[in-house]
Amino acid sequence: MTWDMLEAIDGWQWLTAVAIWVVTLLLSVVVGSWVVPWVLRKASGGDLPWARYEPYEPPARPRSLEPGEDESRGTLKTPMGEPAGGGGDPGDPPTGTMNPEAVDILRGGAWLGVLERLAITGALLAGYPYGIAIVVAIKGLGRYAELRDQPIASERFVVGTLASLIWSVATGLLGLAAMSTFVL
Repeated sequence: MTWDMLEAIDGWQWLTAVAIWVVTLLLSVVVGSWVVPWVLRKASGGDLPWARYEPYEPPARPRSLEPGEDESRGTLKTPMGEPAGGGGDPGDPPTGTMNPEAVDILRGGAWLGVLERLAITGALLAGYPYGIAIVVAIKGLGRYAELRDQPIASERFVVGTLASLIWSVATGLLGLAAMSTFVL
């Protein structure tokens, strides 16, 4: 709905338009605050569930024991120094988008995401889709120094920004569809 269209609507349509704006912005911000962390948790596992990447691990070869050596001494290691035949230790800290160091570097990201979704959805509802480019540019430039110095956080930034952007655009388009159905 553009600003010129506002002249053509009456009292009840105004009320309906305001209600659609409020509901759409709340959906974008509140539900988006649940959706984006869910996507980040799913992305921290690496590949998509239906297309898992399984790295090749050659079968572990038992090493020959030195004379007088006990079999219980040490564990077999792969050439990369990891225990043979198994993945990482379950006690290891999370990696990828849930890496604690990346979360610490991008502190304040949840609030930035709320403001981002509010601005993007609002720009779409106001009929100004170019506002999306402005929001993304401001967010990227604002985090550039941190991301340049700490590349471990870049994956979290990109995944979180993209998930937030997709959610807020989808919600804004849903709001525009409701506006054209019920108001215009």
